[in-house]
Amino acid sequence: VRPSLLAAAFAVGLTAAALAAGADYVGKWKVVDTKGKPFEITLNADGTALGTKKEGLKGTWKEAGKGIEIKWDSGWTTRIEKKGKGYRKEAFKPGASTSGKPTNHSKATKE
Repeated sequence: VRPSLLAAAFAVGLTAAALAAGADYVGKWKVVDTKGKPFEITLNADGTALGTKKEGLKGTWKEAGKGIEIKWDSGWTTRIEKKGKGYRKEAFKPGASTSGKPTNHSKATKE
């Protein structure tokens, strides 16, 4: 077997594993916004995200680190990660580094 075929098979395997891990996040999530108001985030299998805040949030998500990261059209970034036995949502205002302290955080519960 040629090395290039092995490399391609390995890459496909890694991609499938990454998609499977990210698939755990597909669905509806209950979180709390920066003003303490509850809202829902829907993560679709095609990588799109929707939020139920009154202004209507739209964005895209992908696997990042130990969880997923959503880039909203508003410029905000949301991260959902497994923390202990549950999940945590962290929000970062436009222009803020996602490696720094989040602007807001709350529990995230998958429906």
